[in-house]
Amino acid sequence: MGLLTLLLIALCAAGARGLYFHIGETEKRCFIEEIPDETMVIGNYRTQMWDKQKEIFLPSTPGLGMHVEVKDPEGKVVLSRQYGSEGRFTFTSHTPGDHQICLHSNSTRMALFAGGRLRVHLDIQVGEHANNYPEIAAKDKLTELQLRARQLLDQVEQIQKEQDYQRYREERFRLISESTNQRVLWWSIAQTVILILTGIWQMRHLKSFFEAKKLV
Repeated sequence: MGLLTLLLIALCAAGARGLYFHIGETEKRCFIEEIPDETMVIGNYRTQMWDKQKEIFLPSTPGLGMHVEVKDPEGKVVLSRQYGSEGRFTFTSHTPGDHQICLHSNSTRMALFAGGRLRVHLDIQVGEHANNYPEIAAKDKLTELQLRARQLLDQVEQIQKEQDYQRYREERFRLISESTNQRVLWWSIAQTVILILTGIWQMRHLKSFFEAKKLV
């Protein structure tokens, strides 16, 4: 029953994320994707250019391209490549955590686009959702039952990766919490010591004052 529940969760999970956004001539748009380690990610995009006369977005000209750059949680560049007005980029994560995916156009080379707007449709698929199962079935000559079993195995593997990533996050959060608690403890001790020293100094100062005034 537990395995079935996990599989249902995997089926309902958002493994594919589709959206569109607008960018200007020199604008750069970045997205943060939380990805477990050793997970394949596929991004599909297409661009549309704003037509001022018709006041609608039309398919971009072939000369317009998009530069895609992906950085891992440590800031290392995983992917940096120039693509066309429509295309697909693929990378595999090797470090769990937040990956930064940035896109910007080569609009500086396109006088037609200068000062205009560009609409970018982006679809990001993570894990087993990135697999093209019809293509796999045709290549490996799998029956429908074998293909379904392959999908379930991939989903279970992805669930395992997600669980490992959650354990990694919990461990990292625990270490941060312990470090913070230790710093708070030492700061409290330092404050107490400062208060005690201040009190001793004030007492000595008052004693010296009273002795100087011959009140004691």
